[in-house]
Amino acid sequence: MNETSVTPLPNATLDTCGGKAATLGRLLREGLPVPEGFVVSFSAHRAARTDPDLRPPVGLEHEVAEALALLGAPPVAVRSSASNEDGTGASAAGQYESLLAVQGVAAVVEAIRDCWTSASSARVTAYRNRTEEDPSRTGPRMGVLVQRLVDADVSGVMFTPAHPGGTTRIEANPGLGLSVVGGTVSPDTYEVAADGTVRSTIGGKETRLDRDEYRGGVIARPVPEHQRSVPSLDESTAARLAALGHRVAALLDGPQDIEWAISDGTTWLLQARPITAPLPEASTSEPAPDGASMSGTPGSHGVVTGTARVVRGPSDFGRVRAGDILVCPYTDPAWTPLFTVAGGVATETGGALSHAAIVAREYNLPAVIGIPNATTLVRDGAPVTLDGSAGTLTPH
Repeated sequence: MNETSVTPLPNATLDTCGGKAATLGRLLREGLPVPEGFVVSFSAHRAARTDPDLRPPVGLEHEVAEALALLGAPPVAVRSSASNEDGTGASAAGQYESLLAVQGVAAVVEAIRDCWTSASSARVTAYRNRTEEDPSRTGPRMGVLVQRLVDADVSGVMFTPAHPGGTTRIEANPGLGLSVVGGTVSPDTYEVAADGTVRSTIGGKETRLDRDEYRGGVIARPVPEHQRSVPSLDESTAARLAALGHRVAALLDGPQDIEWAISDGTTWLLQARPITAPLPEASTSEPAPDGASMSGTPGSHGVVTGTARVVRGPSDFGRVRAGDILVCPYTDPAWTPLFTVAGGVATETGGALSHAAIVAREYNLPAVIGIPNATTLVRDGAPVTLDGSAGTLTPH
């Protein structure tokens, strides 16, 4: 390579490394707690695109090896930092690849290539068609962020207030934050008011994700039953998180969607990006007296009536018709193309700050998150009304 393709994270810029990396670099320069790392810049992706197999350009592996050695060769998180990601109008939440607990030069280079490859995936194409004015133009430039992995005791997502004096929303689960952003658990939820008072709702927390110390990557483990009712955060920790969120929002000049992790008592900032769509208020209503309505967390505004389509996995995708109400265990990024077809979505697990809920709000797609046993209680093909603002799903 004729130019250096690896940039220390504090030196990352929007024009060379993408919004995610540039923002974290700025927070690092401001002295905030961000894991150290480096960025494989747009130039390497540009060079790789000249090869049909997206092979890394000559010299990149050596640069990555040197950068990893400076970090002490720890397990790392390898994450996208694309040119159309983490913007004010479109987050691309969860659309590109992220790989955790990657270790060794060869594995890191392969993970970088996986991030590049995800730029042409079906889910990214569907997202670009929905959110970009001219999706036919050349695809996004892809930076790749490589950071020391935080072996989190607890982690999650925080939305800072949309207005002065507003409430900070926090979702938390034991272990790595993939369980929260991926919507595979119903997390604990905290609302921290401007005066510091905290209101919490304890979620199911059936599973947690952790680094697999023996094989690398991430492993799912059950949370012991006696721990599921124990709050992930105490009130003072939730209040400190909210205060940190206020500091980040002030630095970045607007409300922020923040991923965070706590390890051995230290709080780390993993991502900060603008909030792209308003969050429904947390539901405080009780289920209907007649038991007709099922209740969950309001995920995305709007009321829609349609045919329930129970979808348990990708093999059911072909059954979804325009306007159907998608009823599913949870949605991961591979499900995003269905969001352009469905009239609404209801999940059994997840929280309002998950990637699926964020994308639903960007699409103006009504959504209710975390309705227990929805796929068994709702009959496939039955007419239903979904109220994403109230957090209810009502069969007719």
